[in-house]
Amino acid sequence: MQQYSAVNRKIIIVLAVLIGLFLILAAPWIVQNSLDAVLENLMVVVENQPQFLSGIALFTLFYPFWRALCFIAGVLLLVMIPSIHREESWTIPAMLTAYAMPSIGGMFMFLPYVSWVKNSFPIPMVISWVGLLGFWSTLLLRKTDRFQKIVDWLTFTFIGMLATHSFVLGIAAARQLMTRPSAPLYEGLEWWILTMTGDINWIATLGLIVSIPLLVQRKRTGWLMALVSAISIFLIDAPAQLIRTSTLDYLYGSLLAAGLLAWLLIPSFKHRLIGDVGSEPADDKLG
Repeated sequence: MQQYSAVNRKIIIVLAVLIGLFLILAAPWIVQNSLDAVLENLMVVVENQPQFLSGIALFTLFYPFWRALCFIAGVLLLVMIPSIHREESWTIPAMLTAYAMPSIGGMFMFLPYVSWVKNSFPIPMVISWVGLLGFWSTLLLRKTDRFQKIVDWLTFTFIGMLATHSFVLGIAAARQLMTRPSAPLYEGLEWWILTMTGDINWIATLGLIVSIPLLVQRKRTGWLMALVSAISIFLIDAPAQLIRTSTLDYLYGSLLAAGLLAWLLIPSFKHRLIGDVGSEPADDKLG
């Protein structure tokens, strides 16, 4: 079954080429300049606020990490061009996974940038915009009815938003734990709760990313991974918000998780995502 019209397939191929080249040639430069700007400003801040010193180590590690994921995603997009043209079944989940890397990674890198680099255009956002262009186009240009497009857009967008926010919460927990006043001890519930929020959010982030290629194939394993990840995030972020009231970040995580749970559990949405109980379709064309 063809999932794209001839015109839309050409659009998908052109986007894959352009975004693939962007992730290989332009994104590494954007990431390095973003990291340099963040570190330069952080070095000034930590002179008077040493609690932010851990941010230097974490950003030095994770900016290049997401840059590497984006680079490999770009290579994948270029390598699969002939397969996209032949409409092989694996290309849609592969494309969505590739586009998720700049969408999530760019948004993560954007947040420290706007926090520490003032009066400057947030250049990491460009990486996220480019990734989202490919991600949404892959979903919405398929031959599906309007309701299916709504289901896909809401569900997969919330998966990406929750994955991004959860990864950032993991970074925040690690940053605070690295500079906690009582180290190596944990004095009080507000500190040891971070040992749970960070790891659970990071593991759930991985689960959400893995759910994307599975769920677009209508696999129940993908739906289950997204469900478990969302429930886990909600169950840890909601109490964390009550314990650590100085920020609303955990509230936002809880709301995003609740939103994703709604899209996964609404019967009409669930039917469109994974179909009726029974054997899953196996085909060798896109779909």
